[in-house]
Amino acid sequence: MGLFSFFKQSEKTGKDATVSSEELVDHAETGDVDREVETPLSFHPEWNVPKEQEYVFRFLSNELEPLKPNQISLSGIDIDEDQNGGLLVKAFFRSSLPRPIEMGNAELMLLDGEDNLLASKEFNLKELGEIPAESARPWVFTFEQPFLKVEGKPADGWKLAFNVQSLVPHQLDLDPAWEEGLPEEQKDALRQVIEKLPKLNPREVNFSGFQAKIQPEGSLAVSLFIRNGHTQHITLEQLPLEVLDATGTLVARGSFNLPSLTVKANTSKPWTFIFPKEMIIMENPDFSRWTVRVPQ
Repeated sequence: MGLFSFFKQSEKTGKDATVSSEELVDHAETGDVDREVETPLSFHPEWNVPKEQEYVFRFLSNELEPLKPNQISLSGIDIDEDQNGGLLVKAFFRSSLPRPIEMGNAELMLLDGEDNLLASKEFNLKELGEIPAESARPWVFTFEQPFLKVEGKPADGWKLAFNVQSLVPHQLDLDPAWEEGLPEEQKDALRQVIEKLPKLNPREVNFSGFQAKIQPEGSLAVSLFIRNGHTQHITLEQLPLEVLDATGTLVARGSFNLPSLTVKANTSKPWTFIFPKEMIIMENPDFSRWTVRVPQ
């Protein structure tokens, strides 16, 4: 777990990044949404904090600006460099919810004073433990060197922020033509298929077929999900594909030029690819089970 080893600094060099808790968790508070919420210090139950460091933490937490109800905030404290060139980002995780919360996986971004991206990484925020109602918990978020976009630690005025898109459940991304042309029950069926697919790894892009049909004129129509595990949109302009039947035999191979096909962050977009007869290698394929892949 992240410990504030030898932490003694009593001045913050980072700023706050605050979002509405409605973007991150369910069941927001109702009532006086304009009231100010203080967030007293809360330590992880497994932390054994020396008295002198506890004094520093309390001093820093007492200096924090109040939050509004239903907010979650990351308040930057300080950054150290480790011996391998990574960054140890010290911050308060703050919640103004009136009940305890426990977070899951989320991508955090380290930004400089002009909001330029310096580093990004997915963290398992369950490690912070249950965050009590209306409290601030200190933590160290480690960005190893491969996750850094620049060398060295930033100047004062940096901030640690949630990539909110990383917390949105994976969704169906329909092209406008599909959105208009499909009846609602077919859209629901596509959503149900997506829910049953294996979870994507961070930044993973894969292709999952759901329908393959030989057309009357002899072409092969293959419908698949283009699945985007990135927290940013991706755009495809050319895509080589191979289709294999239940026996693992190559059925068709082709390369497709796409009209700058964009797949939104953390979504799956269904798309149909037509392999003309000249791209079909095998006759009478067994489509009781089949796969589609991008050749290496």
